Amino acid sequence: MNQVNIGIIGFGTVGSGTLEILINNREIIASRVGCEMVVKKIADLDITRDRGIPVPSGLLTTDAMEIIRDPSIHIVAELMGGLTDAKAFILRAMEAGKHVVTANKALLAEHGREIYGAAEKHGVSLAFEASVGGGIPVIRSLREGLSANRIKTIMGILNGTSNYILTRMSQDELPYGRAVEEAIRLGYAEDPPTLDVDGTDAAHKLAILVSIAFGRPVPFKSIYREGIDHLTPDDIRFASEFGYCLKLLAISRNLGDRVEARVHPAMVPLDHIMANVNGVYNAIYIDGDFVGPNLYYGHGAGRKPTGSAVVSDLMHLGRQIRCGVKSIIPPLAHVQPPRREFAIQPIEELRTSYYFRFSAKDRPGVLSRISGILGDNDISIYSVIQKGREVDGSVPVVMLTHEAKESSVRKALEHMEHLDVLTDKTMTIRVEASKQ
Repeated sequence: MNQVNIGIIGFGTVGSGTLEILINNREIIASRVGCEMVVKKIADLDITRDRGIPVPSGLLTTDAMEIIRDPSIHIVAELMGGLTDAKAFILRAMEAGKHVVTANKALLAEHGREIYGAAEKHGVSLAFEASVGGGIPVIRSLREGLSANRIKTIMGILNGTSNYILTRMSQDELPYGRAVEEAIRLGYAEDPPTLDVDGTDAAHKLAILVSIAFGRPVPFKSIYREGIDHLTPDDIRFASEFGYCLKLLAISRNLGDRVEARVHPAMVPLDHIMANVNGVYNAIYIDGDFVGPNLYYGHGAGRKPTGSAVVSDLMHLGRQIRCGVKSIIPPLAHVQPPRREFAIQPIEELRTSYYFRFSAKDRPGVLSRISGILGDNDISIYSVIQKGREVDGSVPVVMLTHEAKESSVRKALEHMEHLDVLTDKTMTIRVEASKQ
């Protein structure tokens, strides 16, 4: 075979970046694959807008089914995003015997079981490197490079928008709202950036990584997620006084009979490997039982990095097609998936250290009343910062605890809601990789 034909559905940011790479690096791609990779058709609802790339006449169509019905097209790249239509096109393409490349993290996280099953049923390959980490090759690393290992830990900064916002709040003491406005102005965030800042985007990506690590689709709704929109410069400043910084982390650990899978803001020590991942960058730490710790770092989004990941998948499938191989690697990299289902540990059973910031009236006995309720719930205080200045009639009382159970923390905070000496809702942040 001297040519592999590609159909692209969706000609937005990622689709145009994919075409640009296929055109500009055509010779090196052909040299590495062993044949030409040719885009035969591109489908999009808007085929008149200038994408800044010369598009050959006749390449564009508004009918995605033209691509799926074309028997000469070997690979369909679904780059439109969304759930309903994208899912329908992927399933139809698989039914037609076409391999599929997608960057659609939300679709895989929420409907992965059906899509992975369809790929295996129809004997086609599904590649999705661009769904997690932009241009960072973490999917291929998990599916191939680390495939001999039991994965013990996955920890990542998986959303560049929230990381940029927290970086600006930390380094320049910007309030949350101003940091968000800046991220939108610079094109790092949608307006509004809801799925980025509420933890949903990172949870989608974590669901995909955990599914590969354990060989079964993880129920997306079972992943605990919490966003960054409630954090303040005060919390960042107090965290620094304790020797920590704030990051939105996606965390999974193999607990034997169950798996941790959670996304939330976390305090990490300033000398922690994640503390120096700033701006729009992503980083994913993976620890395997034989390989040990690995770190993957780079641009987690954007036209060129994400397009690079899409093209890497197209090239992988192109080599496969050229050699006459139908499918090599199952979607979750398990030819024989584990028989045992795995359960996601409820967040209430988590044991970690905590940061509390109380807004309290400046009067004697406040600290003892707070510490008494914590003690009654088996929560031991590690360190305290108490500022003697009033803010709207209150003073901040800030604590770090020793390791405690999440359910105990929630019970203690419920009791504190009735304390007349507290003037506002208590800020709670989990501590990761505690130095205690």
